[in-house]
Amino acid sequence: MRSLVIIPTYNERENIEALLRAILSLPLDLEVVVVDDHSPDGTGEIVDRMAAADPRIHVIHRPAKLGLGTAYTTGFRFGLARGYERLLTMDADFSHNPAHLPDLLARSQEADLVIGSRYVPGGEVIDSPWYRRLLSRGANRFARLMLGLTPRDVTAGFRCYRPQVLEAIAPETIRAEGYAFLIEITYRAQRAGFRIAEVPIRFQDRRYGRSKISRREIWRALGTVLRLARDRIAG
Repeated sequence: MRSLVIIPTYNERENIEALLRAILSLPLDLEVVVVDDHSPDGTGEIVDRMAAADPRIHVIHRPAKLGLGTAYTTGFRFGLARGYERLLTMDADFSHNPAHLPDLLARSQEADLVIGSRYVPGGEVIDSPWYRRLLSRGANRFARLMLGLTPRDVTAGFRCYRPQVLEAIAPETIRAEGYAFLIEITYRAQRAGFRIAEVPIRFQDRRYGRSKISRREIWRALGTVLRLARDRIAG
């Protein structure tokens, strides 16, 4: 399957070159598009240099830090326009191990959306502070309870989509930002009747750099869940 890996970046110069090399060393028909939000640390320039030497690497430069949700949407638009058979998303900080990409693609033979999950048997979280683990588990349980979601890890960004999922749910119309975007896209996919599966992953806290999660993002995710729950009750 001709597949595209979408990687949003902001200040990931310590990670991006090694990550791209790890992805493209896999025995898969993969290409990568990096959606860089004008990283001050030169992440975009590193990817430009790599793209000039390898046609499997693409880069989209955005003028400012515009958010995770719109970065995904930009990558989806790029992939759909070029006819890739699968579109994958992952973080740039090595918390998502490229070694799991074959598992996501293999499972997509029978599922429309595959989530790399920390919270199914075989999944694990390592080197992450206890309060981050508690927050993540609590957010997932709250979203699943309020929205009737069947996946166990609805905030995970390590995913594989069939193109028809994205064409049907129109991510560009999603109002949520950050990790709330992932909750809403899961909710829409389930409501539309698409088959959702999970594969276990080993999630490791970032190697270098600082986490991008803020209190504002947490509150936005809470607001998104409550909005979707209200819409669900309304019919």
